[in-house]
Amino acid sequence: MTGSHPHSRGLGLTSPTSRARMVAELRKNGVSDERVLAAMQKIPRHEFVEEAWRGEAYRNKPLPIGLAQTLSQPVVVGLMSQALIAAVAGAPAGPRKRVLEIGTGSGYQTAVLAELIERVYSVERLKLLSELARKRLGGLGYRNIHFGYADGTLGWDAHGPYDAIIVTAAATEVPKALLDQLAAGGRLVIPVGPPNNQMLRAVDRIGSRYIATDLATVSFVPLLEGRA
Repeated sequence: MTGSHPHSRGLGLTSPTSRARMVAELRKNGVSDERVLAAMQKIPRHEFVEEAWRGEAYRNKPLPIGLAQTLSQPVVVGLMSQALIAAVAGAPAGPRKRVLEIGTGSGYQTAVLAELIERVYSVERLKLLSELARKRLGGLGYRNIHFGYADGTLGWDAHGPYDAIIVTAAATEVPKALLDQLAAGGRLVIPVGPPNNQMLRAVDRIGSRYIATDLATVSFVPLLEGRA
């Protein structure tokens, strides 16, 4: 499940000490799940940004990854991951084994998921980002991630249903295809709303019902249809 991270020994601002400081800041900002904190302590976030930005990799800020896309700030990654694996009231207990990620981006959130969940299916609509993430995550030793180059608003029906679904771009409303691909007892975490008024929302499927809970205000790039 986990990667070997052969290139994760950094110096200075990319060192394990910088990672530990980042994790301490996550704790102060509401990330309390030890599984998530351990994953983010382990993963070399500086490997997921261009070299010019590596010195900023462990600061709590979003970073550009090219093609008008961003790597979310660590606290948002932590809170989304924590919400995704939290127990759902009325659902069977036990670990979630299959997760669908919409928006691979640089692959950092994908790596966090791969540390937490048995099988990760990640869809990206931008071909270059998908190819770079595949190469980067393979180089870090991950073998439990399946990559798709497709329109994320349609999900990835061939491998569903999923115990968890996470969306790393903001939708105006939750895509029906994603609700349909969520297993009973599963949870979908997605930013919803217009650019200046987005809410991070958890949607739990209990039997045939969907129960939504707003978690926090956020700011994400928009979820777009099609491929590029």
